Amino acid sequence: MKLRLTERFGFLVSDTGRLYGRLFDLRARQQLGLSLAQCRLLGALAAHEGEGGLSQVELADRLDLTPMGVATLCDRMQTAGWLKRVPCLNDRRVNRIELLPPAYDALKSAMALGDELQRQAQQGLDAGEAKQLQALLRKVHGNLSELLSK
Repeated sequence: MKLRLTERFGFLVSDTGRLYGRLFDLRARQQLGLSLAQCRLLGALAAHEGEGGLSQVELADRLDLTPMGVATLCDRMQTAGWLKRVPCLNDRRVNRIELLPPAYDALKSAMALGDELQRQAQQGLDAGEAKQLQALLRKVHGNLSELLSK
């Protein structure tokens, strides 16, 4: 009995994400000098801009990384001038992470890279199919997020 993993939803979604992430990481390293993890961190911070930054623990939770992994990532990115740590006024043990101006240009470039990869990944889909695919994935994402929050 040959197992057809590509006919199983979980495998197909997971492996598609793995391939997409791997290609993005390769291109981002070559074109931007940033890894996928660094781009994701910039995106997470930008998505919460105006909220006083995120803590390293909050970033770890959003990115599915360990707090130590996020600390190391933030160390490198702070040294490179992408972000800064700001002490939390309410809890001196916590630092809020905020983006610095050069990070916005990098994020814009990363999003353009992602747009190009998305175009290539959706090659052969017409505009309606691409829109439907995203709508269906958002539904599945919502369902899974709801299950996780229970």
